[in-house]
Amino acid sequence: MMGEELNAAEMAKGGLLGDRAYALVDNSDGKVASAKNPRKWPHLFDFRAALADTLRPGAKVPPVRITLPDGAVVGSEQPDVHQMLSEVLKREVTLSSSSSPGPRTATAEEYWPDIEGLDHRDTVTDFGLPDGTFFDCAFVHLLTTATLDRLRALYPQGRFEVRRFRPNIVVETAPGEKDFVENAWIGQMLAIGDAVRLSITGPCARCVMTTLPQSDLPKDSGILRTAAQHNRAHVGVYASVLQGGRVRRGDSVRVE
Repeated sequence: MMGEELNAAEMAKGGLLGDRAYALVDNSDGKVASAKNPRKWPHLFDFRAALADTLRPGAKVPPVRITLPDGAVVGSEQPDVHQMLSEVLKREVTLSSSSSPGPRTATAEEYWPDIEGLDHRDTVTDFGLPDGTFFDCAFVHLLTTATLDRLRALYPQGRFEVRRFRPNIVVETAPGEKDFVENAWIGQMLAIGDAVRLSITGPCARCVMTTLPQSDLPKDSGILRTAAQHNRAHVGVYASVLQGGRVRRGDSVRVE
């Protein structure tokens, strides 16, 4: 679903507090619903989700408020939440919380469009989520404005906006810098503000999700095709958290 833009957030070992705190699970096969398979879940980007309250370290995850395509709002604490979501999605689903007790191993599906440079083409594959979480691959995803500027220069017709790529953190680079600068960060440590330290673990390989329509953004396969042709379909980088703390808009970012 669509998320929300924040001016500040708490970074913990498991990423930004509240990120992927909930997920929809398909009752028929137990797989987590994902816009990565738009043939099965074509309308997830018509939904918007936000926590009902600020999440603090060590506290219980607050309820989530889900705005449906028609503007109605349903809360995770409502007894009929599963039924309401199932009716709109036209699939039987359960809204699940990452804080639910007991071990959990989850999988999801990904459709690979027929674009040269992708690992698979015109097929659907399964992928496992990190144990006990609803994350796709890593806990933190960063993207620089330089990468977006580079992609815009390569494909001026495309609308390379942050919301297409859904990063946790957007790093504003120096004016005029137009390159895939975060590629060079892999294997290094990134310092954000006074406290937060991230280990840049690898590139973020992009998928069909970046091409999907959302709000006023049109469907555009050229978004992913451009990334595949010019940067091996990588847009941004993944990171793990070495040291948590408060992240604020305007914090300095340093490669160490």
